[in-house]
Amino acid sequence: MADTLFAPDESAMHAIGAALAARIRPGDVIGLSGGLGAGKTTLTRGLLSALGLAGEAPSPSFAIVQPYDPPLVRMPVAHVDLYRIDEPEDVEELGLDEYLEDGALVIEWPGRMGNRIWPDALLLDIAVEPDGARRLTATVPFAWRDRWPPL
Repeated sequence: MADTLFAPDESAMHAIGAALAARIRPGDVIGLSGGLGAGKTTLTRGLLSALGLAGEAPSPSFAIVQPYDPPLVRMPVAHVDLYRIDEPEDVEELGLDEYLEDGALVIEWPGRMGNRIWPDALLLDIAVEPDGARRLTATVPFAWRDRWPPL
């Protein structure tokens, strides 16, 4: 199932992330695709803020994996940025499956994983419209059907 959401501005992207936080469960994976500056990190910041993170979450561009654990957030979440990953095989070294035991993953640039993305991942492709708004096209797996759309 595919669906589309629109975010006219940065605060709307933040709100979509917050809405996803109300629906995310341990074992979930959210994959965020889109060009540089599309709003992947903004959406993730909205999610983390709604999970209780005080302050602004840094982009994990250089760390690659930025974990957040209680008491900073109500459930463990790892924010992953695969932009600097060259080969899908390199993702295995990150140990991402371990985060799914009791938490969730938000992965920017999931296409860098090749075919290694989890089949139940919610995939959001973010495109910038000519007016600056964002169009989010969701690929909604069965595991998310009762939780979509988030707004």
